[in-house]
Amino acid sequence: MAAPSSYPLFSYGTLQSERVQPARFGRLLDGTPDALPGCTTTYIGITDPEVVAASGTDLHPLVVPSSDPADAVEGSLFRITGTELAAADDYEVDDCARTEVVRGSGVTAWVYLEAPAGEGRAG
Repeated sequence: MAAPSSYPLFSYGTLQSERVQPARFGRLLDGTPDALPGCTTTYIGITDPEVVAASGTDLHPLVVPSSDPADAVEGSLFRITGTELAAADDYEVDDCARTEVVRGSGVTAWVYLEAPAGEGRAG
């Protein structure tokens, strides 16, 4: 079975940045607004110097489940290549894991969520 030509990736954080995208993907991504329902964001400290240099900040948002079903995390849905998905995996910190979720639009997409205890890195 052939690999897909593009992968849906939902970003709610620094991968939406016009500063990060050229450094990570070599181009600006074309995204559409979307949301992750039933979630909210918190912030985590980043110590990876490459990630801090690319994003310009040592605080990055992290999606967490919300007890309020009306909550939603706004972001962008991108279509990226397999090589770009690997570059996104490399950019994300060990506190995050790539997970498939259904977006507010009904589209299933990859998103980086808090890694379960004992896990880490994208999957």
